[in-house]
Amino acid sequence: MTLRAARWLLVLLALVAFAVGVDNMSRPLANPDEGRYSEISREMSITGDWVTPRLDGIKYFEKPPLQYWATALAFEAFGYNEYAARLYVWLCAIATLGIAAYTAMRLATVEAGIATALVLAGSPYFLALGGIVTLDMGVTLWTTLTVCAFLLAEHAHAERRASAARNWMLVAWAAMALAVLSKGLIGIVFAGAAVFFQVVLSRDLSALRRMRWLPGLALFAVIAVPWFVLVSRANPEFARFFFVHEHFERFLTHEHHRVQPWWFFLPIVVLAFLPWAPALPAAVRHAWRAERGADLQPMRVALLWAAFIVFFFSASGSKLPAYILPAIPLLALPLGRYLAEAPAARLARYAAFTVPIGLVLFVAAYVTPGTSQEPWVRELNLAAQPFAYAAAAAFTAGALAGAWLLRAGRRWTALAVVALANVLMVGGLIEGYRMFSPRQSDQEAARLMGAYLRPSTRLYSVKIYDQSLPFYLGRTLKLVSYVDEFETGLKAEPGIGLDHLEDFPAEWLRPGDALAIIQPGVFEELQRQGLPMEVIHQDAKRVLVRKP
Repeated sequence: MTLRAARWLLVLLALVAFAVGVDNMSRPLANPDEGRYSEISREMSITGDWVTPRLDGIKYFEKPPLQYWATALAFEAFGYNEYAARLYVWLCAIATLGIAAYTAMRLATVEAGIATALVLAGSPYFLALGGIVTLDMGVTLWTTLTVCAFLLAEHAHAERRASAARNWMLVAWAAMALAVLSKGLIGIVFAGAAVFFQVVLSRDLSALRRMRWLPGLALFAVIAVPWFVLVSRANPEFARFFFVHEHFERFLTHEHHRVQPWWFFLPIVVLAFLPWAPALPAAVRHAWRAERGADLQPMRVALLWAAFIVFFFSASGSKLPAYILPAIPLLALPLGRYLAEAPAARLARYAAFTVPIGLVLFVAAYVTPGTSQEPWVRELNLAAQPFAYAAAAAFTAGALAGAWLLRAGRRWTALAVVALANVLMVGGLIEGYRMFSPRQSDQEAARLMGAYLRPSTRLYSVKIYDQSLPFYLGRTLKLVSYVDEFETGLKAEPGIGLDHLEDFPAEWLRPGDALAIIQPGVFEELQRQGLPMEVIHQDAKRVLVRKP
């Protein structure tokens, strides 16, 4: 492939990825995470309280505030909409890709950097999470920058570039502070793991002397400490809940009911690198052997660090699919290098090996609508089915085209085509998921309730809490007999909710307008009690009512 053709292909990939990313940003916010984190940011912007996060008006201390701050600023600049809610996450994904590609370029070759960028740009897992409002892409950016800056500092030291080594090390300290402000103490734990692996591999403690401890600790403290001091002073209950419950109890217990087998994250790693996942073991061996006996072993550090992340969360009592996202950019470094250097014919076999996965996707798209016993869900599955077929077709075509092009020796065209096909696959899945918005989002529920909503109208959420409803209503609701993640906040401010369902009828009958979202079984119970309620909307998940 000529340099000019390569440039045009990369421009096309960038344009398609941009279009898919923008389209993903327009989706209605889904429950629970997208609604939760967007609403916290909305309330922070509305109230002007940038210290104490609140969800549905209730103190909420599960996570630090960096993403809330960034999204609240986006709301103030661009309005309260889905694009602004996802802007920070999207920018974090782009920045993470750029940092990984630059690091591969500096530590290996320009070709390795380009291949790393193509691996991440075409990663179904990475691309999809770049448009979903969770905290994981933010912490991935800052942990990736922490580790990469540390590796680049060590690289600069080996090249006797003292100024660059100092600057990169200070970048690592700053990024670690921002990782802590993104998701807590794991920002320190993950950074410490990178330093540990560097010391072990080099069998030399001198890396510790190059950490720039005094300016580094000062920079870390200036960035990370003020919020923790301010929020602790304003909320005496914060320190115990955040540091003990959210870190140690969450890691060591099954309290959050996210129990999964130890191997839960291994299929996710495979998904993240399709169709190059079969090449990952060879890429690991290639990177490990290439640095045997070397004074500097950055790829080995990256591999051990990524393995540590997977092991760390595999050992946790609480597992969610997005948790190991920080490992993906560091795994992309050796994989990108391998794709840039391995024989094209060998890579062709790896690509061809994943073609059956595309056929499995076709079968899954065909049989899924018939697996649901709930008519509403079956209808939504049928609406999504054409997009699932399109996604399966894009993946299959990309794997086949990649294998054919590699057999013809056209490495870079193949890598770009595969990345482009995966971007189109994710675009199809996004459109399919959009069909589930009536069930996964409360945008439509808020529209129906909004027709009866006035400034004086009281709002209740009875035995249910749909995370995106307050965001779309632009109002908080009073919780009735619902605790879950609000336990600490409800205890801190007694009376902010109704503890018992038995108290709701009297509250509902008070003078003035009222609207409620009610869990269906509870609605039937209240109906039997004769409580006056006019149904606005009812489905298998929720009942929307107004006071007649």
